[in-house]
Amino acid sequence: MLEVDQDSTLPRLYLEDLLGLEVLPEDINDEMLDPDALLAWLGREDEPNDSIPFPWTSDDLPMATEVPSPNEHERIQEAQAISETPRRRKRQRVSQRDENSRAKRSKAPGQPKPKKAQAEPDVDQETDPTSGPSPAETLPALTTTSPRILYVYPSQAGSAIPIQLIAIPDTAEYRVQLSPPPVIRFPLPNSAATPTYILVPTVSPPSKCQLPPLSPVDGAVAPVQMSSSPLGSLSDRASKAMSPPCTSPVSPSNEISPCKESPLPQSPKVLDIPQVVKDHIQEAKTHMSQTCQDIEAGLSLSSHYVDVHVSQREVLRLGKNTNKCLDKELVIKGDTDRQNTMLSLSQIFDGANGDKSRQYILLFGNAGMGKTTLIKKLCLDWSRDCIPQFDFVFLLNGKKLSITEPTYSLQTLLLNLSSSAPSCTDPEAVYAQVLAAPKRVLIIFDGFDELRNYETLLQTQEKDLITSLQKDSKTKTFTVRQLYSAILQRVLLPGCTLLLSTRPRGTASQLLRRTDSLLEMCGFTPANVETYLSQYFTEPGLRASALDSLKSISYLNLLCWNPGLCQLVCSILEQSRSLEVLPRTLTGLCHQVLCLKLEKDSRSTPSHTEAQAQCLKDSETQISDNSQVKTCRKNNQTKSRTQTHTSSRTQKARRAQEREAQAQDKGDQDLKSVGGDARTEDKELLAQLSSLAWEGVKANSSSLPTGQAISAKVKAFGLRTGLLLSHLLRTSPDLSSGDKEGGQNEAEVGETENKSENSERTTTEIAEHQNDHILLWANPFLQSYMAAVHLALSRNVSDRSFLQTLPFQSGGKTRRRPQREELELTQQFAVGLLFHNRTALQRLHVHTETAFRDMVASKQALVTKHLEGLPYGDLSPSQILEACHYVYEAGFTYDDGGTDAGRTQLMTHLAANLPEFLTFHGVQLSPPDVFTVQKALEQGGTEGRSFCLDLEDSGIQICGLRALVGLNNINTYRSCIADAITLWELLEHSGEEGLLQRAVSKFTIHPLKAKQVCHIEHLEKLVNIHIHKRLSDSSSESHSILSEGVPAVKELHKLEFELGPDNGPLALPKLWILLPGLHNLQHLDLENSKIGDKGAEKLANALVSLPSLEILNLSQNCIGDEGVKKLTTTLKDLPNLHCLSLYSNMISDEGAESLAAVLPHMSSLTDLDVKYNKLTDVGALSLGASLRNCKKMKTLRMWNQCIPYGVFDRLQQQDNRILLH
Repeated sequence: MLEVDQDSTLPRLYLEDLLGLEVLPEDINDEMLDPDALLAWLGREDEPNDSIPFPWTSDDLPMATEVPSPNEHERIQEAQAISETPRRRKRQRVSQRDENSRAKRSKAPGQPKPKKAQAEPDVDQETDPTSGPSPAETLPALTTTSPRILYVYPSQAGSAIPIQLIAIPDTAEYRVQLSPPPVIRFPLPNSAATPTYILVPTVSPPSKCQLPPLSPVDGAVAPVQMSSSPLGSLSDRASKAMSPPCTSPVSPSNEISPCKESPLPQSPKVLDIPQVVKDHIQEAKTHMSQTCQDIEAGLSLSSHYVDVHVSQREVLRLGKNTNKCLDKELVIKGDTDRQNTMLSLSQIFDGANGDKSRQYILLFGNAGMGKTTLIKKLCLDWSRDCIPQFDFVFLLNGKKLSITEPTYSLQTLLLNLSSSAPSCTDPEAVYAQVLAAPKRVLIIFDGFDELRNYETLLQTQEKDLITSLQKDSKTKTFTVRQLYSAILQRVLLPGCTLLLSTRPRGTASQLLRRTDSLLEMCGFTPANVETYLSQYFTEPGLRASALDSLKSISYLNLLCWNPGLCQLVCSILEQSRSLEVLPRTLTGLCHQVLCLKLEKDSRSTPSHTEAQAQCLKDSETQISDNSQVKTCRKNNQTKSRTQTHTSSRTQKARRAQEREAQAQDKGDQDLKSVGGDARTEDKELLAQLSSLAWEGVKANSSSLPTGQAISAKVKAFGLRTGLLLSHLLRTSPDLSSGDKEGGQNEAEVGETENKSENSERTTTEIAEHQNDHILLWANPFLQSYMAAVHLALSRNVSDRSFLQTLPFQSGGKTRRRPQREELELTQQFAVGLLFHNRTALQRLHVHTETAFRDMVASKQALVTKHLEGLPYGDLSPSQILEACHYVYEAGFTYDDGGTDAGRTQLMTHLAANLPEFLTFHGVQLSPPDVFTVQKALEQGGTEGRSFCLDLEDSGIQICGLRALVGLNNINTYRSCIADAITLWELLEHSGEEGLLQRAVSKFTIHPLKAKQVCHIEHLEKLVNIHIHKRLSDSSSESHSILSEGVPAVKELHKLEFELGPDNGPLALPKLWILLPGLHNLQHLDLENSKIGDKGAEKLANALVSLPSLEILNLSQNCIGDEGVKKLTTTLKDLPNLHCLSLYSNMISDEGAESLAAVLPHMSSLTDLDVKYNKLTDVGALSLGASLRNCKKMKTLRMWNQCIPYGVFDRLQQQDNRILLH
């Protein structure tokens, strides 16, 4: 049953709207607990200080009561004994007021009813023959006493609405689903059960002014039983409120019979959607299919989209106050497990294992991984009716946060500012449908560069602002930030589904508490890369040439794992015939892409002056067209209201125009000083763009700063070359005249069709047009590359400033948080550019040859000194990976046969100083990461070095694992057990006996920490291979390589079971099965696994097969006396056990005596811990007496609060091996 808390604000808000009140009295929650008191409060018509304008009357009919249940009076007496005095006083005041009200009515028995009450017929005395049975009749064990009737006069209706209160007990046989919001829940007097009161109109009042639909609790819809009878129920009123004003009441023939009811779907549909709303939904789908087709210029979803999957991720749930960093708290799964958790697009919104659907989804992935493309594909699928659970999809962009004026309501935000919203002819009806069925609404947030932007939006807002947002008054406007924040915090549309996309780095403590699904973009597989190339290159000959060229360069092929980089690689392969050599590094790739863009611009642009004039002319034409359209829609009623905004908007536009003119003059002077050559002008414009790119990287922003004066030539150059994109911030709202808001129509003021006035306003409108647009970097990799051009090749960046931008700065402590992705890319590009061919960099600088050579040589020396001075033994795994990237970019960006001593020196120094035990534990390794590590290890092999690799919890793909394991200078390696087994099976299938022999023999798992259930499952499979000496169950014969079993199993000496009390019991059955196969296990830690007495018995049976066990930790496992008895029968037979911990269990004196009996027989035991159990002085004395016969025992810890301190002190005096702690 849908229960509404007494303290909940939902029914209270509904009563306020129903009764026409702005503020409901504070005492109503307490005083309405008694139904008689509630009715008395509603009927206090003669009180002089009544704050309510008497919108109701009441008939003194007896209230429907319930049949008393057994032991009812005893429960009532207990409840009355527990209740406190303040509540009694409130009940007394209510009863007194009730008596006073009744007394006043009894004094004037002939007094007529109020006029509004007289106008309403006594419907309680008559029964509509066409109506069905009342809810009171359909529910068993309820009396048929006539219910009490309330005549309610809402402010929206002219006539009274008779309301009857029906009590439904809160017992199993009365469990029904109720449609919010007309529900009040409170206890009946003299009754043990807690009923739920439903306010049901007895007859649907024929009112033209219908109540606006309210947002239901979690978007729930009433079941058919509650909506079918009686005629004119509130469910019918809610459905008619969503219909056009002239909709006729629902006839009984159209109602669904309760006996024909089918189970409610997971995403219920709202009945009777108005036709105008259905038309808008179809228009929205048509508009969505048009706007979401393009991936980027020249590429469309229909022709270039590759179907990729997303991976379901989990987060380690630590303490409540932990500052959770998403990329650190994510559970990193192996490649095999990741493939098993892949989801297709159609499964993104489905619940796992039949659970409820996901409603707060976080989609994350690094730059270029295709988050925006996947969102466009989702929107396109919705437009094609492939996602039927949503009627509305709204796409909100994070770049809209730059709009700081409070000019929007929730309605205008969704219907006008959404990137996917078409023009709406009836926004009121559409918005009412959105509020009525929020579960049918999907809101997508895209364009957020990092998690920090979401975290700032999740900060608690002021109480007054939240109240104002909840009322959703169309007369009030809010900023985009306030509305975004309210949606993310579930203040607005709490039942809708949210899909958020972002990059993974950054703290997300608040966001992780709200999301119920974490999805990660997995990138392209080799098959996906071939599919993309076949779609990109339609000509068969060019396609074959591109595939051959891609396969010839391993690193370039691995870069295609990232869909964004794959597109850049294809643009290079398209021109491969004209290129002398293909790039071998990321720096070389971005450099060639930039050069291609500049060459294309120089061929297609005859003159910069003509291009600038054409660009300005296009802007003027577009603004003129927009002005004419706005003139056709001009509303005279809003003209006076918007005039106050025009002056400020015009002043801002003029100031922006002045700043741009100054910047233009400065740019022209700089260009004249350099020279009038077009190539020189491009270099200067490129230098200015690179400076802006570095400012964006520092600010973690992909948009150009709006408050900074930027030359129009720089903007035009960036747009012309495709380095920049223009993003529309806002469009003119298409609302009815009554709903237009002040900030929305400011551009309409002063509009006229006179051409002379239009020409005078052209300059101002151009500035206003620019304020409605922002410039974005078209590609995150090119932005970071341009920023690196500024750092490495600009004379404005001194050597000291450049040194401060390098990674791994020295300090008292290492860097606590990882760097942002775009900053890491910029640093890699800067190092790669400094070691690039200087001739190829001529197009990127305007310096003389001598000055350029000296500057590059100076910064090269700084980089070399900095990288060679790194303490590689103290670096974290992520920092070692970064260092490998820097050295690779420096050594292989330009292939000149390895003659540059500086590049060779860096790679040799790195290989010589890498730690022997090289770990990447907890660092996700992408295919390009594995390739750079492989190059460093190969260089180490030439220097005669060998390494031990730890690749556990790195997410390395099977192909990358194969490449590293195949190196001759790898002694041992750790990885996910399932991935290692998968690799062995692939090698066996391909017949690579030599590599299989090395892969099996070099694999190690000691020591093993099991933190996930899958870890125990994988270990069980490995032990099974070890016992049966074959890789798969289908193999009939054992493999020769496994004739002596799996070396990793034989060498496993320590197993820590760290799944905790929640997940531990799930994996314990598999643990009892695999333990007998670990014959050489020496240390078994099962702390806090909740094994209990039954688990202790299973463990005792498994311990027989562990003769090498030395340490056994069974702390905090709820083991009682029975469990200890089972354990003692086996523990005495373990010849090497020297440490046993039974700390914080449930062992009493009986269990202590069992331990005392076997202690003398445990000849190797030296340490026993039984602290914080339930044994008393009796058990302590038994253990103390047994200790005298244990000569090898060193410590016995057995303190707890049940042992008297005097007894414990005397035991310590008798034997100093007994310790307190």
